[in-house]
Amino acid sequence: MSTRSVLRPLLAALPLVLGATALHAQEVTIKFSHFLAPNSNFHKNVAEPWCAAIAKDSGGKLKCQLYPALQLGGTPPQLVDQVKNGVADVVWTSPSYSTGRFPITEALELPFSLPPGGMTGSKAMWEYYQKNGQADFKDFHVLAIFSASNVVMSTASKPILTVDGFKGVKMRSPSRFAALFLTALGGTPVNMPVAQVTEGISKGVIDGAMAPWEVLPATKIDEVTKYHMEGAANQPGFTQTPMAILMNKARYDGLSPDLKAVIDKNSGMALVELTGKTWDDGNNDARKKMTAQGNKVLVIKPEDYNAMKKAAASVEADWIKQADARGLDGKKLAADVHAIGAKYLGK
Repeated sequence: MSTRSVLRPLLAALPLVLGATALHAQEVTIKFSHFLAPNSNFHKNVAEPWCAAIAKDSGGKLKCQLYPALQLGGTPPQLVDQVKNGVADVVWTSPSYSTGRFPITEALELPFSLPPGGMTGSKAMWEYYQKNGQADFKDFHVLAIFSASNVVMSTASKPILTVDGFKGVKMRSPSRFAALFLTALGGTPVNMPVAQVTEGISKGVIDGAMAPWEVLPATKIDEVTKYHMEGAANQPGFTQTPMAILMNKARYDGLSPDLKAVIDKNSGMALVELTGKTWDDGNNDARKKMTAQGNKVLVIKPEDYNAMKKAAASVEADWIKQADARGLDGKKLAADVHAIGAKYLGK
């Protein structure tokens, strides 16, 4: 057999092989890590739909491998470095888990600054990030900055409806600013993993907890508390925790233009609105469940709410001094948060 006869079928097959290789090379699997269980509100209603959307919009070229419950190892604060270093391609975490690392973004946690809703709070946070916060995230490709929604005060034995009601009360606080808020009002913040809160309340180690509505039934805190306190819907919330969905910068930069376009379409305001709706739906469902089972949902009177705002004003004043010491314009940043929050309040 001649050399030409041997090569002819090989040459004929070469375009098919190269075509298959090129097609395979276009397929990208995104490793998406977060800290909650696969049955969590975030996993089912944000992570999975987002992955389905990018797969659909890319014609199957973009796929997700989800790693809930820290399956890639580490702790929630370490997710930031996992995505920065490429251990994961995308993570969901909170900037507040890394004290001092995202100083401009800290302003979003100032007490009584943002509307209480998940959607309104998330849109306000995204606007603030776009205006002020991008320098905090220069090492990442930001997919969304959004709100975990307003914290509600939940207690086991007595309601807290005035400033004086905080005295001597031990409550689990979800963040540094929530702890500062409680301290300013005379309460005692307790740093405790959310998985231990229900047992802590049932054993009397703490009197209650600060957490968004949707967290309460998910952790069974609603079963060991009776009273849930919040302000009026037209008042800023006690405090909110900013959340972030971040992508490895090099991973994003290395995508083809068409795949970048798919990520862009499904990030920014589109993803902020998805998360905001998810949190609002979860909060509404949780509130209805607790009301139906006999828990007391109490709205603090405007005059008492204003007294709490006044008592907590020192938290913002101290933060402004700390921000100024780091070379930031703390007063301007705080003013921006309040102005943007007011824009979305009541919407």
